[in-house]
Amino acid sequence: MRWAGQSTTTTTPAPQEPLLPLSGLVRTVRTPEFAGITFHEVLAKSALNRVPGNSSMPFHWTINPYRGCSHACVYCFARKTHSYLNLDTGLDFDSQLVVKTNVGEVVRRELSRRSWQREHVAMGTNTDPYQRAEGRYRLMPDIITALADSGTPFSILTKGTLLARDIPLLKKASSAVQIGMGISLAIIDPALAHAVQPGTPSPKARLELISRLRDAGLPCGVLAMPILPWLTDDDESLDALFGALAAAGATGVSAGALHLRPGAREWYLEWLAENHPALVGRYRRLYRGGSYASKEYRTWLSGRIRQHRANHGFTSGAQFFRELQPGPPGVSETAATATVRPAHATDAEPTLF
Repeated sequence: MRWAGQSTTTTTPAPQEPLLPLSGLVRTVRTPEFAGITFHEVLAKSALNRVPGNSSMPFHWTINPYRGCSHACVYCFARKTHSYLNLDTGLDFDSQLVVKTNVGEVVRRELSRRSWQREHVAMGTNTDPYQRAEGRYRLMPDIITALADSGTPFSILTKGTLLARDIPLLKKASSAVQIGMGISLAIIDPALAHAVQPGTPSPKARLELISRLRDAGLPCGVLAMPILPWLTDDDESLDALFGALAAAGATGVSAGALHLRPGAREWYLEWLAENHPALVGRYRRLYRGGSYASKEYRTWLSGRIRQHRANHGFTSGAQFFRELQPGPPGVSETAATATVRPAHATDAEPTLF
């Protein structure tokens, strides 16, 4: 690969000749504390992304401070976006990260425009804003502050427990605008979670984060996706999942089957062949119609999800992407109570990671 000749340095290197076709690329950085990861720092010209009008997503604007994600989820259907950078959707997506270092400044400038209508802004729709890189770059505090100062409601979906760092800031923001908080957690078994999401915090750590958010008075819905056919869709697994989420205090849960879009499909099936070879043929038949499992399977799974959700006291899904409009200050509890409908991924359209 093109990266083979680049050695890891112990200090931040001087600016280099651009390695990728990225507008605004300033430098490429490698550091020992992020072994195996390359950061491509860029100066973004814009930060607010308009969602295409034909999208089924329940919001119109997003902010994505990073491209690529060190969570390395083998099923992530944002992987395809890395191919637009002439990078592969497998290892490069996990390790070649684009960082918009000036995103907070750009967001504040865009929110100050007279034309800005203070529509709901969703974060965590493509790659995770609280992945490990956020510990180095600290981009989210400036974004949160800019949104709150401008009176713009927002939501965050994450697997990253780094979000706990910003709980005081989020509590302050909730006194100015409505916010929605969502944690992505679909696998309770720690061994399986590590196998398919090797760069994410453990299920236990994410459950504790849900409790911390609720203790802070913030809403916290859960996106329990993807449910993996023949791996996490049995009654024992679903009961354990919904039971743990209820015990942690989640305010709502949305769950659904794995999607296998181009880019993620190849990567996931390769992982499956190495770890569960007996399932490869079954998956190919289940997904022979495209990115989605068969209608029959999805209908069956929806019924199981409804049953287990009701068994554990959940009356609705998780509406952390609700289209909040400017209104009275304070956290909206309804910001965690409706189902999110995934959209087809394009470069311009957000995806749920």
